[in-house]
Amino acid sequence: MTGTGHALWWSGPRGDRPRDTRWTEIGEESFQEKERRVTGRHHLPGPVPDWAEDLFRVARAAFIADKYVRRTAVPDRWTRRISLAVPVTEHERWQSAAARRHLAALLRILTGDLWNVEFRPLTDNYVEEVIVSPEDPRASEVALFSGGLDSLSWAATRARADDPRPLLLVMFREIGLLRLQQRVYKAVEHLGGQRPVTLLPMSQTPAGDGTGQRLETSSRTRGLLYAAGAIRAATAHGADTVHIPENGQLALNPPLTPARSAACSTRSVHPWTLGRLNALVAAVSGTGSVLRVVNPWARLTKGEVCEAGREAGLTPSDLESTLSCSRPPARRSGGPRIANCGVCFPCLVRRSGLLHANGTDGTRYEALPWSKGVPFDRCTDWRALQRWLLGRYTLTDLLTDTPLPPEADPAEALDVINRGRRELARLLRITEAAATAAAA
Repeated sequence: MTGTGHALWWSGPRGDRPRDTRWTEIGEESFQEKERRVTGRHHLPGPVPDWAEDLFRVARAAFIADKYVRRTAVPDRWTRRISLAVPVTEHERWQSAAARRHLAALLRILTGDLWNVEFRPLTDNYVEEVIVSPEDPRASEVALFSGGLDSLSWAATRARADDPRPLLLVMFREIGLLRLQQRVYKAVEHLGGQRPVTLLPMSQTPAGDGTGQRLETSSRTRGLLYAAGAIRAATAHGADTVHIPENGQLALNPPLTPARSAACSTRSVHPWTLGRLNALVAAVSGTGSVLRVVNPWARLTKGEVCEAGREAGLTPSDLESTLSCSRPPARRSGGPRIANCGVCFPCLVRRSGLLHANGTDGTRYEALPWSKGVPFDRCTDWRALQRWLLGRYTLTDLLTDTPLPPEADPAEALDVINRGRRELARLLRITEAAATAAAA
């Protein structure tokens, strides 16, 4: 590609070709799975409106661009210039100033890159017909289900709700972790609530780009792809809310060091991100849609989410069987079949949350950063956390990293982070006491 950036063209149903050689063609073939498995359309009880299909296509294109354009190839090894051309059915809506502004802001805050997204009219698009039956159950609620602590606790809580209509859980398969995700879903089924719970499995594994090189390791747009998939499913069910359960502590995800500010840490469920996503949905869906994406755990710490799961009937073993890791060992080629590495920041937050709720954590981790013999470079997050907890965390720290939307209460957000800090500080005290006892 040229020095001015990278350009990727999502092909339309006619197999239209890029206008000149600077464009790299991407499309359905950019995923390893067959299209039917990627979209999950055969599991939907009704049609999907054009704007929701467009949103899913835009999210898929952004995800592939994010994986194909490597950060190591740019001068600062992070900030890329990406041009993306995507065909859409609701062309006028996507061309509106509001839609373009909200999408650009959303991609920028998620990835830290400079994006230019162009839209082309989508024509002659064949969509698999859905056979709709009056008896097909329509879900009243839709939630993302990752197999993690937060999504399991939310699913358990809502599975016990007094509602005869189903709860739909949208799950994107994780490489090497599908059995774990299925096992975690079984924990919801075993609660024995009266409410029906259904699972919509989807896939999103990128194929290689033909160079033989490893794809970009960061994946900041993956959360957007998951949210767009859940939004699409919600429209087919006639639901007006999509829940993305993430404890407020990690949704805000305060950086432990200045090097991790903004998009250098994941911001997929940050209040600002969800605000921009909801604004984009409003801009492209027209006046008839009231669908919103919300984070039901935004006001709770990890430990408080674990407590909510226990109150919903989950056992400590159920909670410990979940996935929290940002770098699961099971994803690595030749890695151990373990879900949680134990040394990344999400694993440390997980451990502090389980200790808060259960008094102990029986999760099997690949390593623990305070143990003897763990390589120095694997303890980076642990050392950063120790330093972070030594200082105060203020409202200025919160607001200078990533802005909050106008409707958010900064004092409430700060309180969530400080309660989470107390949970993490307890983890430090327990590990320090254990180390002292072992040395005695």
